[in-house]
Amino acid sequence: MPITVKNPIVEMDGDEMTRIIWKMIKDKLILPHLTIDLKYFDLGMKHRDDTDDKVTFEATEAIKQYGVGVKCATITPNAARVKEYNLKKQWPSPNATIRSGLDGTVFRKPIIVRNIPPAVRSWTKPIMIGRHAYGDIYKNSELVVDGPGKAEIVFTPAGGGTPRTVPIHDFKGPGVVMGMHNTESSIRSFAKACIQYALAEKTDIWFGAKDTISKQYHGRFRDIFAEEIATAKADLERAGIQYRYMLIDDAVAQIMKASGGMLWACMNYDGDVMSDMVASGFGSLGLMTSVLVSPDGKYEFEAAHGTVMRHYYEHLKGNPTSTNSVASIFAWTGAIARRGTLDGTPEVVEFCRRLESVVLKTIEGGVMTKDLAAIAEPRPGSHALTEEFIDAVAKGLAAS
Repeated sequence: MPITVKNPIVEMDGDEMTRIIWKMIKDKLILPHLTIDLKYFDLGMKHRDDTDDKVTFEATEAIKQYGVGVKCATITPNAARVKEYNLKKQWPSPNATIRSGLDGTVFRKPIIVRNIPPAVRSWTKPIMIGRHAYGDIYKNSELVVDGPGKAEIVFTPAGGGTPRTVPIHDFKGPGVVMGMHNTESSIRSFAKACIQYALAEKTDIWFGAKDTISKQYHGRFRDIFAEEIATAKADLERAGIQYRYMLIDDAVAQIMKASGGMLWACMNYDGDVMSDMVASGFGSLGLMTSVLVSPDGKYEFEAAHGTVMRHYYEHLKGNPTSTNSVASIFAWTGAIARRGTLDGTPEVVEFCRRLESVVLKTIEGGVMTKDLAAIAEPRPGSHALTEEFIDAVAKGLAAS
């Protein structure tokens, strides 16, 4: 008899090959076992274009209302995609829209499989990355300098007041200059979201910056993070969670020797780079989940990878594909387990853990998609096609 999920979850459909595996996962692994109210939003490229992207904003508001969402991978269109899909314009990234609407922070967590060995021998537990996805070089202003002259930072207070000027460099010849910014509210939201996530995962928090060099910019991150940690001290102590601040280079060195089991909070550029390093180190983006957490505890789960365009084109030709669905399955289990935790329904959480266990046992038993077969030890003699893997998980789940 299906298990009842008490409250709704926001479901956001997506694009290309991930849209196809999304339906398989829902039809074969979720709906046969759960009675669940899914508030459905189609974030596929065509529907976003038809609604002038209003559907993305509607989905964001629904996550605010219900507290939990699960999202399929989506296209962020460039000029080529505009032509391919006959779009009205290059619509913005749905992830960026949702992240902005929730004021959220993105956390990535690798999925550990025993026969997919990590590239770093000491890594035996997940290393979770929290990336402050606002500001810094991603919203910079920059200028190529073509000759001698002075570059300065000028801050002019609103409503009058004396402008403040800081020299950057007295150029004697050509060069380049860049200005960056961040906001206190965004940094505080980042710290609060990291605390929320660490409490949910029951994991220690590391934060690294370069305050010895950037005494004000990086130093402000350090101080705000410390203030929010102090505010949450009682909750963190009750959960047995420790906080460590390190210089970013020290954090990198320590990560390479650590066993894992921590949330590594990173400034924007650091998080961009280190999340890919950790994903590669643990095996594959196909074994990496992503969750967006707002400061007030709203969660949106998805796979860390994209829409697997190359496989989709093969699928359209009628050719077989071997697309890894693990991260998408874990997006579903992450969202449903979070719903179960909020609702106080341990049987819902237990179902998710059981499904995750079956997925891991299926891979460890030698049934896996082509990308994992290439890095597994021992390497299997063959690989499963897209639907074959999901069917093997469904069979294992029915028997568990």
